[in-house]
Amino acid sequence: MDKYEIILYWSNEDNAFIAEAPELSGCAAHGNTQDEALKNIREAMSLWIKTAEEFGDPVPEPKGRRLALA
Repeated sequence: MDKYEIILYWSNEDNAFIAEAPELSGCAAHGNTQDEALKNIREAMSLWIKTAEEFGDPVPEPKGRRLALA
């Protein structure tokens, strides 16, 4: 799970840090601090993978490289 890319940014709209795992479709979390957002996204990623496995859905392999340049 530690090999998936995580994108972390501040959202003025949400007034929070947002963390996304783009390789896991729809997997995102937020927090009041960067550390909190990272903790929450790791939990969300774990639940995403566990749920996919329970339903027999494919879990993508981590690409192991940056997905896109900003």
